[in-house]
Order: sequence, then C-alpha cells, then structure tokens
Amino acid sequence: MGRPAGWMKALTGRPLMKSPGTPSLRRDTERAFWREIATGCTSEVAATLAGVSQAAGTRWFRDRGGMPTFMLAPLKGRYLSFEEREEIALLHAQGTSVRKIAQELKRSPSTISRELRRNAATRAGKLDYRASVAQWKAERFAQRPKTAKLVTNERLHRYVQDKLAGVVRAPDGRIVAGPGAPEWKGRNKPHRGDREWVTAWSPEQISNRLKADFPDDESMRISHESIYQALYVQGRGALKRELVLHLRTGRALRVPRARSKRQSWAHVTEETLISKRPPEVADRAVPGHWEGDLVIGLQRSAIGTLVERTTRFTMLIHLPRGEGYGVIPRTKNGPALAGYGAVTMADALAKTITTLPQQLRQSVTWDRGKELSDHARFTVDTGVKVYFADPKSPWQRGTNENTNGLLRQYFPKGTDLSRWTSDDLAAIAHTLNTRPRKTLGWKTPAEALDEQLRSPKQPGVATTG
Repeated sequence: MGRPAGWMKALTGRPLMKSPGTPSLRRDTERAFWREIATGCTSEVAATLAGVSQAAGTRWFRDRGGMPTFMLAPLKGRYLSFEEREEIALLHAQGTSVRKIAQELKRSPSTISRELRRNAATRAGKLDYRASVAQWKAERFAQRPKTAKLVTNERLHRYVQDKLAGVVRAPDGRIVAGPGAPEWKGRNKPHRGDREWVTAWSPEQISNRLKADFPDDESMRISHESIYQALYVQGRGALKRELVLHLRTGRALRVPRARSKRQSWAHVTEETLISKRPPEVADRAVPGHWEGDLVIGLQRSAIGTLVERTTRFTMLIHLPRGEGYGVIPRTKNGPALAGYGAVTMADALAKTITTLPQQLRQSVTWDRGKELSDHARFTVDTGVKVYFADPKSPWQRGTNENTNGLLRQYFPKGTDLSRWTSDDLAAIAHTLNTRPRKTLGWKTPAEALDEQLRSPKQPGVATTG
C-alpha cells in the first residue's frame, strides 16, 4: 500500500529527505578544525585537536582547497547548537513540556515546538527526536549554495580563463607554443620541471584589469578572492582545477597564511632555544657541553660531528645509509634511507655520546637542521639536554664550524661520504684530537680532556687514554 503522497510534509512541514545513514561530522567540529588550521597547524594535527580522524581532516582540507571560507565565523546565537539539541532530546524523552524545555534553554516555546517537529527523525512514520539527526537536518537545510558568477556570466568566464591560461604570443602576434603541458595529477607544479607557457595573469591582476577594459560594464566585475575560490573550492564548478598550475606558485591547495609564516624549524621548542642554555656553557669553564652538526657529501651522504667546547675534543658519528637506498624510489613521508632521518640521527647520536662518562654528557648545541627533530626522545634516553642555535647564526657554534672546516681536508665537498666506515671516522677523529691547538696552549684536545678529567673539580673517572 505505502504511504500517501505528501505524508512527510504533513508530518514535519518539510519534504521527504534521504536518510543520512551514519550521522556525518558536525559543522561545529569542522569549524574547530579550521580554527586550528588558521593557527598554522597541518591538517593531520588540526584533525587530532578537533577530535576527528586524520582522514576526515585531510578530506575537509582538500574539498575546500585549503580555504575555510565561512567556516571561521562563529555561529550566531539565534541558531540552536548541538549541545542545545542534546538537551532538548533528553528533556523531551523525559516527558518535559515544550514550555518547560524552552524555559530551561531560555528559548522561545515556538522555537522548541518547531524544532521537535521539523528536525525529528521520521522512522516508521513517527516523530522521534534525536539530536544527531536533528543537527544533520538543520545543517542540510541551512545550506544556501549560491551559483558562482563565473558560471552564470559566460563572457566573464571566457575573459578570466583567457588571462589565466591564454596562449603566449610574440610581438608580431605569432603564437609561441613553448613546453607541453604536464599531466594534471591533482598535485603541485612539477618540481624542477617544465611548465606550460601561458599568459598566467594573477587573480588580482585580472580583477583590477577588468575595470580598465570594461569601465561601463558592471557585469564584468569579479573579486580576486572569487577567482581563487572558483579554482580551489571543490564543487564550485566555475573553473577547472588544473588551471591552478598556471598560477605563479602552482599549488594544488592554498596554504593558510599562518602556515606560510611558520618557520621550517617547528621542532625547536621554547625550552631548547640557545638563550635558555646555562651560563657556564658560554664561558667554557665546565667540560661536557658539545656542539654538533652534519658534514654533507655527495648523493645525500653525511657524517655527524660533535665537538666539546672546552677542550675541542672531536667525535665523529657514522651515519650509514639505510637498506634499500638507491633501490626503493624516494616517496613523500617515506623512510629516511639516507642515514640521517630524525629517528636514525637521534639513535646514532645517543650511541656515540653514551660512550662518554656521565659528567662529560651535559648538553649538545645543534644547528636548526631537522635531522635532530627527535631531540626529546634523545634527551630522555641519554639525559643530555639539547639546545638549538638561532637561525643563520653559525658563530653561536663557532667551535663546531671551525672543526667542520678542518674535516673538509679529509672529507671534501662533492665526495661520497658513505664509503667511509666507523673505523675510518675514528681514525680521523683521533688525528684531530692528537693535533696541537694554539687555543689550548699547544696542547692536544685529547690531553686537554684528560687534564680536565684529572682535575680536582672533576670526580675521579677513567681517562680517555
């Protein structure tokens, strides 16, 4: 028999809606996600902070092209929140009257009555109010998608597309082909590869040039932000996504402003700044404080260097390449096979420095390289505090920089450093440590370190030989 036509509208005041199945993530949750994105977080971190899966966060970011659009604006108080709908569902299930619910929530009784009727679940042809379904219905009907101007105005669409992706012409009007267009894969422009030659006007240039080319035609107006949204926001349907390759940056997704301003050394925390380093480190009065860095060679090979600030004693860290290097293709976020990924570097540094007596393991001052981004675990495992020098300030690790210069005599630039074994590195370190230094009164670093260990200020420990 079935139900009569129009039964849903008679029951709820709204037409029949497709069942949502599992309730989708709420808009307020997505707003929380975009607020974290606005602070500079990655989509994975923002999703975790918002309480959703990383896959959901990545999907939100890609669907909106990295643009939160209206999502940063908080909901106005005139709209019921999900928390209020949960309270309505609880009180309604307890048999509380509409007026009593309205009084509890400080809302109009008509608002509560309309909510219970229009946004209730209608399984089995009955009104059954559930907060999750009510929230889904409210968000669904709150959508007021506006047709993009570039969809309705064909002449404006042609103008914008021509200025973005028009052909390049010589001064005599002849078309110059240039390199072929790379295949669009939904990713950024090719890295160090050819890009198609096009006019490539920026959205801001297009927006402002329209006023000069069509001074009397108000229909030929569009803001640069609308052009960006037409390119980046999925579902706008105005411009093809592959046209983003013709923007100067060639990004497949927009980068939030806070993220673009974020420095690449996010692993450097407040407590690891060099300004937080104890004063005795600077005056070199107490041994056990080290400076570290990498010496880079050909084909991503490297050697780690550690230099003790007081005695100039040098230790070299063997960083062999991982299994599969040169065989397994390099992939984004794949394993660090070159030998100095964050985990590998922390492990190798810990293995080297723990061969020293405890009093010679006080701190390490490193440059801003990401190879030591796992410094927190290194400190927990070894008890050695890590500090990072300021950006572009090599003089703050002058001892290490000078030693690296000496090491270049043995490991020149442009040579493969992965061919040297740990025994080879130990021999070179021994050579430096037995070379007299003017700054040490012509003592060798090994002698200076042994003297420090024998000093009455230092507890009795075994000498370094």
